[in-house]
Amino acid sequence: MVNTRITGRRDRRLTPEDLAALRDSLHEQRLFREEQVRQLTAEPSRTDPDPRASAARTEVRTEPAASARMVLADVEAALRRLAEGRYGHCHLCRRPIDRAHLMIVPQARYCARCRQVREAGR
Repeated sequence: MVNTRITGRRDRRLTPEDLAALRDSLHEQRLFREEQVRQLTAEPSRTDPDPRASAARTEVRTEPAASARMVLADVEAALRRLAEGRYGHCHLCRRPIDRAHLMIVPQARYCARCRQVREAGR
């Protein structure tokens, strides 16, 4: 949950309250993504009468499962950065990541400028 008092501030520095809210959000995301990965990678029922349909369902779930695993890895990396005191700074330029962006994407690794440069290079 995003506290409007927090996101309405123009100051980029994260307060202890901000960090606590972001940590809670990351923990919630981790639980959600872990469950999502479990559901998407669950073995199909052995009683499925049509093995081709079962194989097709497995194939359709492969890409979302990979995506969920990637987001889970990003969330876990953000939790490590939080624990190590390195959270909230861009991986490229080391400047603070905007608080409003972190409140929306708490696992963010890049500031707005570096994110744009990376996306333009793709």
